[in-house]
Amino acid sequence: MANKRDYYEVLGVDKKASADEIKSAYRKLALKWHPDRWVNGSDAEKKTAEENFKEAAEAYSVLSDPDKRAKYDQFGFAADQMGGGAGGFDFGGMDINDFLRNIFGGGFGFDFGGGFGNFGGFGGGAADQQQRVLRGRDIRTSVKLTLEEIANGCEKEVTIERNRPCPDCNGKGAKSDADIKTCPTCGGQGRVRQQTRSLFGVGYTIGTCPQCQGEGKIITNPCRRCGGTGLERRRETVRVRIPAGVEDGMQITVRGEGHAAPHGGVNGDLLVVINEVAHPQLQREGNNLFYTRIISVLDAMLGCEVSIPCLDGSYKVKVEPGTQSGTVVKLRGKGLPSVQGYGRGTGDLYVKFQVWVPHKLSRQEKEALEQMKGSSSFTPDLTREDKATFDKVKNIF
Repeated sequence: MANKRDYYEVLGVDKKASADEIKSAYRKLALKWHPDRWVNGSDAEKKTAEENFKEAAEAYSVLSDPDKRAKYDQFGFAADQMGGGAGGFDFGGMDINDFLRNIFGGGFGFDFGGGFGNFGGFGGGAADQQQRVLRGRDIRTSVKLTLEEIANGCEKEVTIERNRPCPDCNGKGAKSDADIKTCPTCGGQGRVRQQTRSLFGVGYTIGTCPQCQGEGKIITNPCRRCGGTGLERRRETVRVRIPAGVEDGMQITVRGEGHAAPHGGVNGDLLVVINEVAHPQLQREGNNLFYTRIISVLDAMLGCEVSIPCLDGSYKVKVEPGTQSGTVVKLRGKGLPSVQGYGRGTGDLYVKFQVWVPHKLSRQEKEALEQMKGSSSFTPDLTREDKATFDKVKNIF
């Protein structure tokens, strides 16, 4: 009892809270920790949800009853040591689905008929007779992709080690169905409960059956090859289809290609993380690509034609005479596509021209340039657009 939290703290309400406030607080917690919300969570997340739901349900069962609440306010958890009997709550003897219908009403959006039948040992009725369906663990791996592969999409082979059904027993863990029996400890429910008494009456702690580990069945004659687990470790290669346009860090989920579950359960998934290999010339930003091309002073003055690397091959671009350093040319549609059509379509390739100025000149080159220095062609003549751009840059400094 030392680890139990105060019921008012569990529900997040004041000790003077009204019945409606207590009910509203519990509704929010039941929604938050409902098992349908955590069906795809990790084992740790599912366990946390189970514990939090049980804690909230216990707190509500006491604080929603005026008599139990009065005794709790007077004695607190010390009553557990007193062995009092006050007609308390018993989750093990009621259907938690009925309990929630009373709280939320019949029109509540979750499927009470299935979600709570196997959740945390709560419940009763027909739902308790359903066997727990085990799920195999997910496997995480990664693949390296070049920009060319990303642009077109591709298939990659990944080699992984995973649990697969034992070929001798077909994953059952036993040679024959006659060797699989109903667990005598839990009667096939996969859960056991122990009775406790406190000031609030008879209570129960419910947990996974220690003999069958929650499966409801035991194997009397285990398969020799797998030792009754129904699984064996194998190193296998899986082909993964990578859609065009993926980015570094994205995760591709391949359903059912993870670890197999024991005794015919549901396979886990294969999670493939994308590692993008840096391109030697192109830089990526979203769906757009960027490339810097250095040209000589003469090419900038006279104009020329240069070859620009693209993901689908080289592309000829005309450099206009008089091109200034820093000029950017956009090649429309030469970027990367959006993943599976989501986004703004195919990106563009932006080419930035940088003019290279020689560091050293020969005597003849200097003399030739000195003769041209006085020409009006070599005198800066800023147009209105150039001057506006220059003023913006000037303000930065």
